[in-house]
Amino acid sequence: MSETKKKKSVKWGEEPKLSVLDALYLPAIVSGLTTAMRHAVSGKPMTRQYPEVEPEIPPNYRGVHRLNRDEEGRVKCVACYMCQTACPANCIEIIAAPAPKDDPHWKDRDKYPATFTIDELRCIYCGMCEEACPVDAIELTSVYDLTGMTREEMIFDKEKLLSVFDQTVDSGNDPVRTNRGILGPASEASQKAKDAPPPPGRGRRG
Repeated sequence: MSETKKKKSVKWGEEPKLSVLDALYLPAIVSGLTTAMRHAVSGKPMTRQYPEVEPEIPPNYRGVHRLNRDEEGRVKCVACYMCQTACPANCIEIIAAPAPKDDPHWKDRDKYPATFTIDELRCIYCGMCEEACPVDAIELTSVYDLTGMTREEMIFDKEKLLSVFDQTVDSGNDPVRTNRGILGPASEASQKAKDAPPPPGRGRRG
């Protein structure tokens, strides 16, 4: 390509020229005040009155972690370190221990997590840990109200993560992402809601 064609293919941006009003931000201020007044006189609530009115959490929301239990009530984690390795924020720390061989409940395990901690303040809630877990032991739940007075309170140990599992199971707010299918769990949850029969006395909308 010749130098002439190169010059023609380059388009130089020019800094927009501001008028006196634009430089004083008067049009932007008037536009903002107009929008605020329109919302004020419309009568429609624009602000959610939290915590009196709780938000509607979508099925694929990534909130507080939990450690799942298996059918026997044991922690599902096999201490393979996959989640700790995949975590980009380095907020997971696991210390593995050999499974007690004299206990028949642990005969199918080689290891289990003696300690399992997650720093919820360091976590970026990307979901890489639950994607990496080969046994679906760790999940991000729909629990969103995560608060603490000290940093130590925001470091969840194994017992606290298991208590989040018990809490979400009892409330019926199980995560859906790790129950994978063809469409993906969030899409399948939406499809199941559409395919569900209508309540008695109501017809299905088209």
